[in-house]
Amino acid sequence: MTSCREKFKELLRELFQFDCADLDFGIYRIMNYKRDVIEKFITQDLPKAIADELDRGALADQSQAAKELKEVAEQITKTLGKDALDTDGNLTAAYHGTPLGAKYLNLKAKAAGGRGREALEASIYNHLLSFFGRYYQDGDFISKRRYSKRQKYAIPYNGEEVYLYWANNDQYYVKTAEHFHDYTFTSRGVTVHFKLVTADVEQNDVKGDKRFFLPRHKETEWDEDTGQLIIPFEYRPLTEQEEITYGKKNQQDLIIAQAIEELPKRLKKEDKALVALTAERHKNSDSEPVTFLEHHLRQYTRRNTSDFFIHRDLKGFLSRELDFYLKNEVLNLDEMEAAGEDRTEGWFQIMRAIKAVGGRIVEFLDQIECFQKMLWEKRKFITETQYCITVGNIDKSFYPEIVVCEPQWAEWKELFHIDEEQADLFNSGKDKKDKRIGFLKEHPTLVLDTKHHDQKFVDRLLGSFKDLDQVTDGLLMHSENFQALTLLTEKYREKIKSMYIDPPFNSKSTEIIYRNTYKHSSWLSLMENRLKISSHLMEGSCVLTVAIDENEQERLGMLLNKLFPLHAKTCVSVVHNLGGIQGDNFSYNNEFAYFVYPQGGRYIGMQKREDNADIRPLRDVSTGDHLRTDAANCFYPIYMKEGKIIGFGDVCEDEFHPTGANVDEGEEVIAIYPIDAQGNERKWVFSRQNVEEIKGELTVEWNKSRRIWDIIRRKFIFNYKTVWSDKRYNANSYGSKLLGDILGTKIFTFPKSLYTVVDSVQLATEGTIDAAVILDYFAGSGTTGHAVITLNQADSGRRKFILVEVDDYFDTILLPRI
Repeated sequence: MTSCREKFKELLRELFQFDCADLDFGIYRIMNYKRDVIEKFITQDLPKAIADELDRGALADQSQAAKELKEVAEQITKTLGKDALDTDGNLTAAYHGTPLGAKYLNLKAKAAGGRGREALEASIYNHLLSFFGRYYQDGDFISKRRYSKRQKYAIPYNGEEVYLYWANNDQYYVKTAEHFHDYTFTSRGVTVHFKLVTADVEQNDVKGDKRFFLPRHKETEWDEDTGQLIIPFEYRPLTEQEEITYGKKNQQDLIIAQAIEELPKRLKKEDKALVALTAERHKNSDSEPVTFLEHHLRQYTRRNTSDFFIHRDLKGFLSRELDFYLKNEVLNLDEMEAAGEDRTEGWFQIMRAIKAVGGRIVEFLDQIECFQKMLWEKRKFITETQYCITVGNIDKSFYPEIVVCEPQWAEWKELFHIDEEQADLFNSGKDKKDKRIGFLKEHPTLVLDTKHHDQKFVDRLLGSFKDLDQVTDGLLMHSENFQALTLLTEKYREKIKSMYIDPPFNSKSTEIIYRNTYKHSSWLSLMENRLKISSHLMEGSCVLTVAIDENEQERLGMLLNKLFPLHAKTCVSVVHNLGGIQGDNFSYNNEFAYFVYPQGGRYIGMQKREDNADIRPLRDVSTGDHLRTDAANCFYPIYMKEGKIIGFGDVCEDEFHPTGANVDEGEEVIAIYPIDAQGNERKWVFSRQNVEEIKGELTVEWNKSRRIWDIIRRKFIFNYKTVWSDKRYNANSYGSKLLGDILGTKIFTFPKSLYTVVDSVQLATEGTIDAAVILDYFAGSGTTGHAVITLNQADSGRRKFILVEVDDYFDTILLPRI
């Protein structure tokens, strides 16, 4: 029983993150304040609650009877001899009539099917250990819904035709990125610092070599006077030799193992430092000692490289599972029947004890989880805001202050290789300041970054614009994307016209970091969390485009069906690499793009009066919104009878068709059919509206001389094929090479072709080039922003972009590219 109790306490200490007691960041800092309360809860409150339950009711009677039976059995053995009881506790018939024998038989009947206090206590601890142990894995609670011993797991299916479920379905995937903070702990009076001296982070959204934390053993520094030990670290890919040394699997664990062996060797003459590192910190699950060095090496690497999960309703989930566990595994009908009806009350008392204690643990765990959930869902502070403004949009009165800002000119020289002081016919004889002012006037597309200027200047500059939002072309957010979407929701709710995202593909080279063994489940949670919150930003006719490859394509399709059941979905194959990327059996030369859009599409039309003096919007037949477009080349018919609108559309009832038997030329009926470039009549189906609604939307004036109504339409349903194979979609030529030409170096391995994104955005925003907002919250190198700028240059549009990226190349690649 002692073993069961101690094992359960160890599990609780793990659940309450006692192994992270030395960490001083995030939730661990909060947990440290409550450490004593939690320890008291584990070591005193819970054992007392179980003991109180065992000391009353049927369980008390049962354990007392078992205790007395054991005492009488010992008396019989001592008084009547060892042969009086056999190995099964049966009393020899010759002693049945003795007072001691009669007492023994009476107690045995009373205690039949019962268990002693120690066995009852062990049973309760075993059940609690079994229940909480099955859902907890490496710091997260996994929704492994148990069913029975024969059929191990159950899916919470509610009658859907097709249902998608995954292990982390109820959780937030928390993307932490790399922290790269220094790390400090104390041991035996020594302060140990892990100092990151170099960090070679990923420089693209298509990951290359995996990075690892490697200690520089030879550069370890020990200061006897201050009692401080500094261990430098690198974060970088492995060298060829290191790849041979550490193999292909569990490389970080092998690096840690080598460090545990090598670092003490470097300090063999420094007794105090050596003891601090090699002292026992705790024991692992196999009861083997874990040193301070090993413990903190694992904590440090895990903190910087592991993302994690937060359960969205841990209390609800564990409470439901505990209820099912009690009915399915504690309430064992076969064992109850064997024990007899007299033991029924004891069984239910055990269940009550398990439920009461388990419920208290669930409440305690839920408080911690809800605190993390609150922190995660809370809208975050904006730490810094800067503006990039082309100098042609800046009043010239600001130029004298701009020309003396050396950091700004240094950036321009680095990005654009300018030489503003070069003498020519127009600036000969001018000083440096006048040359620079002249240079600004001659180069209005130079982009000023307010981060290089003092706050007073920035405030005056921004204040010089009447409507800053109106003249802003785009927004770049250096943020974790879930937090960015939370922040954007209030301002951009139902205002995003197009979303294009290129998330991690979860292939070997783009594998997301995941802490459990559920690789695809972790990826699905990452996507579901962000797609769900971003759906609140989508306007009624918004088109969502998600790029993906073969690794998660089918699961993404099922997820999109789950999240957008009323939308149409089309999966397009994009040939992005003619040479192909070699897989195990096939060479992959295509990726996929899912397009999610309103069922039936949307039609945009407007009336154009004969004198071009008035353009009035038609209504969006799917949402009821008033729409407007400024360019179109095709027509749809409107049917007039006696000066009134009687119908319109490409295909109509025979009564309204120009060649129909009921149509009389004299009744002033006219229809114009759309004709394509080849002269073919197009028969697009147009959703008809109520005639009274149509009359309210159009001002109708019949021109008897021309007998014609000009109606302009742009068709929203896409005229695109499901295989995009044009050479414009090549990710090398129009992705990596194009980006390399812009930045002067090839950094990303396979960014999307600019024209893949251009066509995706154009498809989604066709007909609404003004005021269309395009969002990309896996922005990577900024291809989506580049695509929006390219489209606006092509058609003089005013589309705006919002790009969100968490990684450090936001400042080194994305911002310079834009």
